Amino acid sequence: MPASRINRRGLLRTAAAGAALAPVAGLAPSATAALTAVGSRTRTARDGSATFRWLGTSGWRIDIGARTVLVDPYLSRFDTGLFRNAFDPATELTVATETIAAHVGRPEAVLVTHSHWDHFNDVPEIAARSTARVFGTLTTYHLGLAYGIPAARLSPVKGGEVLDFGDYTVEVVASAHSRNASYSMAFPGVRLSQPPKPRTIADLPEGDTLAYQVTVTGGPAVFFMGGSDFVERNLTGLAPDVAMVAMASSESTHAYVPRLLDALDRPEVVVPVHWDNFETELRNPPPVAPADRQRLDAMVDAIRRVAPRTRILLPEYLTGYRF
Repeated sequence: MPASRINRRGLLRTAAAGAALAPVAGLAPSATAALTAVGSRTRTARDGSATFRWLGTSGWRIDIGARTVLVDPYLSRFDTGLFRNAFDPATELTVATETIAAHVGRPEAVLVTHSHWDHFNDVPEIAARSTARVFGTLTTYHLGLAYGIPAARLSPVKGGEVLDFGDYTVEVVASAHSRNASYSMAFPGVRLSQPPKPRTIADLPEGDTLAYQVTVTGGPAVFFMGGSDFVERNLTGLAPDVAMVAMASSESTHAYVPRLLDALDRPEVVVPVHWDNFETELRNPPPVAPADRQRLDAMVDAIRRVAPRTRILLPEYLTGYRF
């Protein structure tokens, strides 16, 4: 079946692997009509084809022709007690090397939104087994040095940069991290110099937060978030075709969904992320804690109200989507 076209900016083509669109209660048929199976025809990167695979949490693998880009790749998914009401900040960092090897390919770039363990933990292992260049905040840079990533493959960014890779560009956006119900967050702080090699999850602070917009040459512009807050003025003019939007962890951010979708010019497709229980095995259907299910349903309802023409895709793990 040929991929459908969405006439938004004359360049958005959306397709998903068979049965890959997770059911959303009450989602109108018109909201899913543009999603069809990814074909097997080989394409060059220059024709705008790219495949996006959700790695769980806010992690993505993007394959643009033969080139691979990762965003917040976290596959180790070890237990910290977070989803058992027994959160332990002293949980030791571990890496699931076999899982990482099976799913990340040979990336040339890794985009890190912030340095909490569920975003950064696996990045040093990925850098060690590839020639990938790691992009992130100055905190990410110094943590990378602590893990032995060569400085020549660490690129500190802070927002405003537009990086040209030929087949795609990456625009870096200064952003903000989620706030909990107490208007705070776990493990705030930055690393202004190289620290000792981290041992526990508390050794990986937030370290400021970024967002990224990846624009495929001849294809879609896709916005990626790692935390459920943002700097509204910094999003003006991005107007992505697709937005990977982190689910709010609380109601502390004012009018989160309406303000975000308006700032992004109401993307054609919104993909909620960071709603799964990321301390369980990477297996479909993605597990959702009861409280997170309520927040996810509320987010989907809010998207429908604010942007009724926007398509909502609840992704499944490791499933190929084309936009």
